[in-house]
Amino acid sequence: MNIYDFKMNAIYGEEIDFAKYKGKALLIVNTASKCGFTPQFKGLQKLYEEYKDRDFEILGFPCNQFLEQDPADNNEIKHFCELNYGVDFQMFEKINVRGEDAHPLYKYLTSEAPFKGFDLNNDRAKKLYGVLQQKLPEYLKGNDIKWNFTKFLIDKEGKMVKRFETYVEPENMAEEIEKVL
Repeated sequence: MNIYDFKMNAIYGEEIDFAKYKGKALLIVNTASKCGFTPQFKGLQKLYEEYKDRDFEILGFPCNQFLEQDPADNNEIKHFCELNYGVDFQMFEKINVRGEDAHPLYKYLTSEAPFKGFDLNNDRAKKLYGVLQQKLPEYLKGNDIKWNFTKFLIDKEGKMVKRFETYVEPENMAEEIEKVL
């Protein structure tokens, strides 16, 4: 199995075969519209604008598994992202990204790029870790997605390059993205 074996529904319903992304670098991210990290949409859109002409795509997957921070339907999510952040990279239908009901795409991603822990020298990471310890300690176990805006970088050959945890700002990924372009 590889990244090009997946087919997923775009946020407006049309099925997209990931084979269309062969030869492109991908950044796959689970998103939420009502999260403290939601402003990362702005940075993601900026990355997309900067690199889209160099065979780079961002694929966004709304998810409501983290304290119900994306309760809207797909149309509302699409409108929110476009209106508030100018998002024009590919968004998909809402899915589950962790646990038994995780979409197979996210089971694949987390098996290819296991969780390596939080950088507790980072203030945002430390705060997120504290919230999870207090409210959702079971989320700290295993390789599942820990929170919204976990990002996976895939090179132009479809190989996993790196997993970036929630607190890593999009602008701090530019160096790694440059390497795969």
